[in-house]
Amino acid sequence: MNLNKMRKYGIFVALLVLILFFTLTTNAFLTFGNLINVTRQISMLGITSVGMAFVLLLGGIDLSVGSQISLVNIIAAWFMAKAGLNPVFAILIALTVSTSVGFLNGWIIANIKMPPLIVTLASLTILEGLAYIISGGIPIFGFPKSFSVIGQGYISFIPVPVIIMIIIMLIGAFILNKTYFGRYFYAVGGNEEAAELSGINVKRVKYLVYSLSGLFAGIAGILMLSRTNSGQAIAGKGFELDVLTAVVLGGVSINGGYGKMFHVIAGVLIMGVLSNGLVLMNVSQYYQLVIKGLVLLFAVGFDSYQKYVVKSS
Repeated sequence: MNLNKMRKYGIFVALLVLILFFTLTTNAFLTFGNLINVTRQISMLGITSVGMAFVLLLGGIDLSVGSQISLVNIIAAWFMAKAGLNPVFAILIALTVSTSVGFLNGWIIANIKMPPLIVTLASLTILEGLAYIISGGIPIFGFPKSFSVIGQGYISFIPVPVIIMIIIMLIGAFILNKTYFGRYFYAVGGNEEAAELSGINVKRVKYLVYSLSGLFAGIAGILMLSRTNSGQAIAGKGFELDVLTAVVLGGVSINGGYGKMFHVIAGVLIMGVLSNGLVLMNVSQYYQLVIKGLVLLFAVGFDSYQKYVVKSS
C-alpha cells in the first residue's frame, strides 16, 4: 500500500483490525448494548475533536480543551445548584465562557504572535485553577431532574449525546467542505503568509477557529455534567490527550493544511473501541495510558514521515 492509499484507507483498516481483535478476545464486545455504550462514550470525544481538527488544520494546537470542559462543568453546576438558575440559562452562561476563552486564545495567538502550544498550555493551567477556586475542590450536586435528559436520555434506542455528536460532526464537515471559511482553514494551515497575501483575513480565521474549539469543548463539558450528575473540577483532566490522539490518528496533519472530517470520525471510533476493548479485557488504567501514549506517538510519527516523504519527492 503506497503512502496516499495509507492516508486514505489505513485508518479504516486499523479500525476493522481493532474491532476484529476485541471481538475474538472478549465475549461482550460485539453485543448491541456494548456498541451503543461505545458510541455514547465517544460522544464527548467526538464533539471536542471537531474543534481540535479545525485548530490543527490551521497549524495550531489547543491543549486547553480538557480544562475548558472542567470549567464549564463547574460553572454550569454552580449556577444550577448554588444560584438556583434555570438549566437553560446556566448552560448559555457556561458556553459563553468557553467560547470566550477560545476567542481569547485565538486573539493572543493572532495578535501577540505567541506559540499556540504556550498560550493554550497557560490556559490549561489557569482554567484548571479557576475550576478549583469556584468549586473549592468539592463536587457540586443537586441539579433539576430535566437536566439529566441531555446526557442520559435516549431518542428511540440512540443516546441523546450521540445525536448531538452526529449533528456537530455534520456541521464540522459542512464548514470544511462547503464554506469559504473551511477552505481558509486549509489555506492558512498550508501557508499563512501566502493566505494573507491572497486576501484572507488570517486573524479573523484564528479568532473563529479557536472560538469554535472553545464552544465544542463547552458542549462536551455540559454533556459530561449531565451524564455524571456531578460537577467536578477534574472532569476534563487529561482529556486533551485523547482528543489530540483521535484527531491526529484520523489523519489531520499536526503541521496544518491537511485532513478530512470523515477520517477524524474514524480516529474517534478507534479511540472509543480501544478504550472499551481494554476495559473489557481488564487492562489496568495505567497500562491504558501507556497504550494511548504510544498510539499518539505512532500517529505523530506517521504524520512526520509523510511530511518527510513529500519534501523529499
